[in-house]
Amino acid sequence: METRKPAKAFEDLIVWQKAHQFVLNVYKCTSAFPREEVYGLTSQFRRAAISIAANVAEGFKKRGKKDKARFLNIAQGSAEECRYYLILSCDLNYCSDTELSVILSEVSKLLESYSSAILNSDF
Repeated sequence: METRKPAKAFEDLIVWQKAHQFVLNVYKCTSAFPREEVYGLTSQFRRAAISIAANVAEGFKKRGKKDKARFLNIAQGSAEECRYYLILSCDLNYCSDTELSVILSEVSKLLESYSSAILNSDF
């Protein structure tokens, strides 16, 4: 079994790296959305995607397990919000990017694992 060194910065976390990649892909996808969606779906989708990575980053420096877990839970909520925006975007034929769906599923699983690991740790 591989032993990992503790992360020194949020950028070292695989969950943050994947969430950041998701944000970049959301920006790329939404840049092709219709202009009338700039203040609607485009803005909401981007905001929710950013919230995932931002809450992982913010929670990283929190000291208590419950405080860290709370930020990860907020990130999980934002991931579910993005899941809906992805469904809506595809139903409106704005995108058909299955890569976004794959990355989002991976981020969701990593958030769940990271949250469980923190809550079950002895620190």
